[in-house]
Amino acid sequence: MSITVFSKQNCMQCKMTKRQLEAKGIPFEEKNTDDDPEVLEQLREEGFGSLPVVKAGEESWTGFQPPKIAHLAELVQSA
Repeated sequence: MSITVFSKQNCMQCKMTKRQLEAKGIPFEEKNTDDDPEVLEQLREEGFGSLPVVKAGEESWTGFQPPKIAHLAELVQSA
């Protein structure tokens, strides 16, 4: 399963999300919207209004979501 975290600099929820993923041993790719404004525009077109955005397979969400990260850890471990 491919996991991508869309984040930006100085975003506390982004940092917390990445730390939690790392702590649970979940591999992910980070895309920083400060480095690529086109990515931010694409996320807006998809209906996302805040960061971080986490896309994991068919599932996606915004913000720091510990229960969703825990569920994702279960999926990754069982794969």
